[in-house]
Amino acid sequence: MKIAIIGAGGREHAILKKIASPEHQLFAIPGNAGMDAHCVNLHVSDTKGIVAFARQTQLDFIIVAPDNPLVAGLVDVLEDAGFACFGPRKSGAQLEGSKIFAKEFMQRHHIPTAPHRAFEDLQEASAFLAKSHFPVVIKADGLAFGKGVRVISGLEEGLAYLKALMVDHLFGESGCRVLIEECLEGKEASVLAFCDGLTLKPMLSAMDYKRALEGNQGLNTGGMGCIAPNPYFTPQIAKECQEKIFEPTLRGIQAEKLDFRGCLYFGLMLTAQGVKVIEYNCRFGDPEAQTLLPLLQSDLLAIMQACARQELAKQEVRFAPLHACCVVLASEGYPQDFEIGHVLSYPKELDICFAGVKHSAQGLCNAGGRVLSITSSAPTLQQARALSYTRIAQISLKNGYYRHDIGQL
Repeated sequence: MKIAIIGAGGREHAILKKIASPEHQLFAIPGNAGMDAHCVNLHVSDTKGIVAFARQTQLDFIIVAPDNPLVAGLVDVLEDAGFACFGPRKSGAQLEGSKIFAKEFMQRHHIPTAPHRAFEDLQEASAFLAKSHFPVVIKADGLAFGKGVRVISGLEEGLAYLKALMVDHLFGESGCRVLIEECLEGKEASVLAFCDGLTLKPMLSAMDYKRALEGNQGLNTGGMGCIAPNPYFTPQIAKECQEKIFEPTLRGIQAEKLDFRGCLYFGLMLTAQGVKVIEYNCRFGDPEAQTLLPLLQSDLLAIMQACARQELAKQEVRFAPLHACCVVLASEGYPQDFEIGHVLSYPKELDICFAGVKHSAQGLCNAGGRVLSITSSAPTLQQARALSYTRIAQISLKNGYYRHDIGQL
């Protein structure tokens, strides 16, 4: 079977590892230098090139993993060309592509979320901010590489961030419209779910560590580590989410005819007033994928194909009763300026999910902000955590850094 994975990061490497088999010929578009697959030098936004490659290679199945091509409608084009895909079409990907659309969707379907206002005029947004009680959260409406959300502690900081988004176009068109919303308090949780539009099957809960520095300090990143299951996500909370969030979301998808056959990500806040949705994503999180997929005991490819055929109800989704801890190694300075081109040294037997790496004469070297991740699983969280830190300490990178507090509760 010929299978292509669209994307280049640790998430895509985790998917590839999980579906690898002698029976399959695997392609990564564009992939990265650490992947054991045929990497195809096409950008994820090169829709025509990807379709041409799919036709030339006669691909049997395509997994579209990153947010940008999903929101841009790559699945629509591929499916219309006759290729089976895992990933929502453009209508379903709106749930991530526009935070304002997602908020309005939650309002329409009575899904608990933070009070908020949407703006596309800087003066109106600034006037609203001047009357707000801080802290508040300001979000760019569109995609911003996981970095468009900022907790604002005061008016001066908020006005500066609004200007950066709406005037200086820090994230391009993504910041032309913004959300200003109440800052929720509580423990965060991520729940990813397989969804075929008819059935939704949640995976294990997870806890993502977004901030760059220890103690949850510094700027938001794409994710510096993750643990699963989330220790704060109790069976009672799971039941509340099923009844008040997961099922109403699925009903809303059906009512609004959003074509969603892929992975639906629920970013949640466990508040004193109940669970509330912070955001939806339309794909596997990173590093949630690296954390959860090693615990998946069911056949990932079979699940993905069942989603594409809208037969998820027949497919088993089972996870091992273990804990997992994922630690990300990044280039010093990420998510802002950082150096690349430093050589990685690591034991070849180490199980690594590579992300921002490229080939050099001396071997693999760093080529991006998040370079790689290590995930370990064990009967307890502390055992999994200890294993991950023992393993990542064996990796040497001149300007590499990682948080030492992942899984430290």
